[in-house]
Amino acid sequence: MSGVRVLVGTAKGAFILTSDGKRESWDIAGPLFAGWTVYHMKGSPVDSNRIYASQCSDWFGQVIQRSSDGGTTWEQPSGDVPMEFSGAPPGASNKFVYEGNPGTHMWYDGTPHPWEFKRVWHLEPSLTDTDTVYAGVEDAAIFRSTDGATTWKELPGLRDQRGSERFRRCHDDCRNPSHVAVSSAKPRSKLKAPSRHARSSTRSKSVTQCCAARSEIT
Repeated sequence: MSGVRVLVGTAKGAFILTSDGKRESWDIAGPLFAGWTVYHMKGSPVDSNRIYASQCSDWFGQVIQRSSDGGTTWEQPSGDVPMEFSGAPPGASNKFVYEGNPGTHMWYDGTPHPWEFKRVWHLEPSLTDTDTVYAGVEDAAIFRSTDGATTWKELPGLRDQRGSERFRRCHDDCRNPSHVAVSSAKPRSKLKAPSRHARSSTRSKSVTQCCAARSEIT
């Protein structure tokens, strides 16, 4: 009977849940990276022992972690280095640099805002290569690594998809490795609620605008 593995990222660390095919009982490993927010964990479809994780802290910033033994041990792909309380975390695997002069994009309040890397929302390992992985980040962009997340290079064409600040999902096309599909979202300003004197009242809502794009990777 085949086994089941669930990778869980939380605001206080990560967990790996495993069970047999019946799923009647579960073994829980963790917390991993205790005290860190883990935005995403994803295993490689090529090698189940390879797992990538995106951890983030208000103190230390964004850190990429990689496991090659199914989550038993972890490492920063470019080598473990001491954390500092200022600036971006050291190490090439934690550097996400926009290509060229990225300019500005429209901020939540409608004003121009420079492109600034904040965090990795999503990691998507390649369907065909263990060492190739995509990262969807905020401010909205997509990066690719071909060396097991040791270094990252932006795919700048997707920055032209206006109206989004966060890339939420990224997926390889299993039929054509040169295709990748992404989805993005932008929290928009809240709708103004009617006056209390109006006949009916409506609570203000937060509207999320989504867009999708498919890019041909070269």
